[in-house]
Amino acid sequence: MALATRLRLRSAFPILLAAAFSALPAAAAPVKGEGPTVQAWLTTGDQAKLLSREADASFSSAMVKMAAGTPVIEVDPGTSYQQIAGFGAAITDASAWLIQQKMTGPQREALMRELFGRGQGKTTGIGLSFTRLTIGASDFSRTHYSFDDMPPGQSDPQLQHFSIDAQRDTVLPAVKAALKVNPQLKVMASPWSAPGWMKSSDSLVKGTLKPEAYDAFARYLNRYVDAMKAEGVAISALTLQNEPHFEPGDYPGMRVDPAKRAAFIGGHLGPLLARANPGTAIFDWDHNWDEPDSPATVLADPQAAKYVSGVAWHCYAGKSDVQTRLHDKYPAKDTWFTECSGGRWSPDWSRNLQYFTKTLVIDTTRGWARGVLFWNLALDENDGPHLGGCKDCRGVVTIDSRTGAVTRNVEYYALAHASRFVLPGARRIASSEASEGVANVAFRNPDGGVVLLLANGEAAARTVAVKVGKASFRYTLPGASVATLVWK
Repeated sequence: MALATRLRLRSAFPILLAAAFSALPAAAAPVKGEGPTVQAWLTTGDQAKLLSREADASFSSAMVKMAAGTPVIEVDPGTSYQQIAGFGAAITDASAWLIQQKMTGPQREALMRELFGRGQGKTTGIGLSFTRLTIGASDFSRTHYSFDDMPPGQSDPQLQHFSIDAQRDTVLPAVKAALKVNPQLKVMASPWSAPGWMKSSDSLVKGTLKPEAYDAFARYLNRYVDAMKAEGVAISALTLQNEPHFEPGDYPGMRVDPAKRAAFIGGHLGPLLARANPGTAIFDWDHNWDEPDSPATVLADPQAAKYVSGVAWHCYAGKSDVQTRLHDKYPAKDTWFTECSGGRWSPDWSRNLQYFTKTLVIDTTRGWARGVLFWNLALDENDGPHLGGCKDCRGVVTIDSRTGAVTRNVEYYALAHASRFVLPGARRIASSEASEGVANVAFRNPDGGVVLLLANGEAAARTVAVKVGKASFRYTLPGASVATLVWK
């Protein structure tokens, strides 16, 4: 990930201090009526409530009395948009090593059930159903490697030395354990670099992909898909390069400009996957919101566009509204959000809760994202292990490398407010735009249930009216809180 853009801007996360409605109570009694029951879960910025089951509300066909100016969120389950694949985080080398090597068997099993399960045992899991793997090393690896390393000056165009053994004791068992708990888990993968001998730098660090290596790199990625399939791990999608406009100086990276990505996808990787692994999609970009012209250039290439199913975005620069603008230009292409990390640079838990829920879950899915991924699933008490790159990133959970104890971070709760309730195959449905400091997004699950995610970014409590057809109910969110409301 781009260390130079490591989101020092997080200190500017918007928490609006509103005087209006400051006298509203911290909780409103549910309006009882003859309509469906509305279940509610709440997390507050002061951490007094953490995914806490709250009192039910009820729809009523009678007029619900509201104070003047109360915002109304209209939900229309009959108007639907993109299908949701899931929410989750990357099983990096660091995450997998901690899970496999620094936890006891019972600790590991309990964590995997909690993260990837749903409704199992005494503790209901949060149902993560989307993850990302690294094809070779990233900065969150204990060593730098590819799956076909050669001594300097030597090459292996026939891939005779290709092997995924470097991840056999870490990533493979971790992702298999996740799949055992959640067979619906969607797995995508991204390389941080091609093998050094394919690059202008003859190194995993810096450089670009040499044109004469396009065919070998396409076969390398296809071999990876084949190898993972042989292990029982289906790779649903690939990107050809993580953050292709960034060349880090101390961990694997590779610059691949849009014309080169288009030539590689259209002439090599796309045709090969279509023949050999047609179930594996190709996402372009896998980089920040601030350069939408780069994926637009690839999608404008007719040969490449035949094989690109969607565009993947990161959060480290720019704004999420570019997702909608590019989707409007290319509505047949899917949108995915594939990386963002929190870290010690932003220690305010309450602000982070709003950012990760409002910007990274609500705004990205309102902006057509079919899936939402945060960065490391797990890191240790020292923000690692890592080799180069980010020195103060935070995982969704922290695993104490000495005891195996788990700390659930703010990212855990932001993900859980969506992943636990929005099932794979759900559809985003129409709902009113954010108003009076309360952002929202709504989904209809395959079983017909509706999920409404709310984020109150103001310091004061806010009461909203939720209206579906002629029925409605009211709900009050404490200041700086997020809530998930569920009904059928």
